[in-house]
Amino acid sequence: MKYLDSPQPPNLPYAPPDWSPQYQEQFNNVLRLYFNRLSNVTKNLLGPEGGQFLNIPFGAFYDTTDQTAASTTTAYPITVNTTSIANNVSIVDNSKLTFAVEGVYNIQFSIQLSNNDNATQDIDIWFSKNGSDIADSNSRFGLAPRKSAGDPYHVIGSLNFIESFQAGDYVELYWRSSNTNAYIEYYSAPSSPTRPAIPSVILTATFVSSVPE
Repeated sequence: MKYLDSPQPPNLPYAPPDWSPQYQEQFNNVLRLYFNRLSNVTKNLLGPEGGQFLNIPFGAFYDTTDQTAASTTTAYPITVNTTSIANNVSIVDNSKLTFAVEGVYNIQFSIQLSNNDNATQDIDIWFSKNGSDIADSNSRFGLAPRKSAGDPYHVIGSLNFIESFQAGDYVELYWRSSNTNAYIEYYSAPSSPTRPAIPSVILTATFVSSVPE
């Protein structure tokens, strides 16, 4: 991790009772050094590589389990069980994406949806903030019938959503299925050729800006 030098306020020399050119020169040198250091920090921070010095909140998480619905009339929280990388964003109680720093965040998900039914089915996915549904945040994904017995239809449901949060707030994803044969599926690493496993859920949070006044 690279860090910028953080100049501390200078210890200015005490002024003598009478005007002194030596004191004035020493005073000017102290201020000149301080402002030169401030200028270097500003140039580095605002230059083309300045972003490497910023420490902003973020989080990337995923899940390695199948998630099924026992009822078509129940809303279920979407869970994640693995943290990939995170800074001041965490998962609480397996489903609550929780923010330690106030700000506006871009929440993105990629969810592996499967349908093992012989008919077309739907899965709804929406956002909840601090336990209450966010208005107009639902999306419906239509799933074609399964291809054959043991070979379900599968598709990725993905979306991004921008919302402001206070420190300690959390957001959850909820889902509802029109049929218990439509679910969220995890695929272990396949072979021939060897490929990565397919998480059932990928969930990320990226800091966008401070909360507007």
